[in-house]
Amino acid sequence: MNAIEVSNLSFAYGNSRILDKVNLEIEEHDFVAIIGPNGGGKSTLMKLIVGLLNPSEGEVKLFGEKVPTKKIAVGYVPQNTSRNLEFPITVGECVALGKIGLKAKSTEVAAALSKVHLDGFQDRRMGELSGGERQRVLIARSLVCNPRILFLDEPSNNIDAAGQENLYNLLEEFSKTMTIVIVTHDLMALSHKVKSVVCVNRSVHYHEGSGLTQQMITDTYGCDVDLIAHGIPHRVLGSHDHSHGGCCEGHHHHHHHHH
Repeated sequence: MNAIEVSNLSFAYGNSRILDKVNLEIEEHDFVAIIGPNGGGKSTLMKLIVGLLNPSEGEVKLFGEKVPTKKIAVGYVPQNTSRNLEFPITVGECVALGKIGLKAKSTEVAAALSKVHLDGFQDRRMGELSGGERQRVLIARSLVCNPRILFLDEPSNNIDAAGQENLYNLLEEFSKTMTIVIVTHDLMALSHKVKSVVCVNRSVHYHEGSGLTQQMITDTYGCDVDLIAHGIPHRVLGSHDHSHGGCCEGHHHHHHHHH
């Protein structure tokens, strides 16, 4: 069953059309990176899928339920601006906020922290943690409602390389039991972890990896949206012309290393 089904989704803000007739299907237990140029609509697409924004047209379904739905638990970790993390809240208090409408029990908080490998952090202050630890606390907060899909918007911002590696290993672990969707600029670090890549620049085309052609790659920074699954033949990527730069660049470097 598809975890996420986006049909003819458009979103306009004032006169500018940010997303145009997006169609996308993401299977359960996929681990998806959404990439693309700034202003191309990545975060907007994620907010529409989560149900934080209403589409101008089209619809989103999560496990067959039309969004917004109370029936499907999702976790959403928005972009981490250091500003909103400086307040003197404890880790436990922060994680407890993840239960919609009620505070999570201390046992639920402990279990969520354990999943992100921060056992015993309940009484630490958010302000004294490293960027990577804070991000994992915010993930723990989103886990207390036992989400079937976890959405993260630029989760590796303000985190050092070791913290990022840690974070990606964690997400890879989670992808065995839930569907993970991440907006990122950091495809290089992530490319050996994610299963597929969605490239967003106002509109979306879905391609299975095996159907990927040179032309699609070349066009990608006119990008539209491509879902690039992992089975991409090496030679297609190898012949990608560097002069195009483009949002799928990170993906082919990875293939050189692993063959």
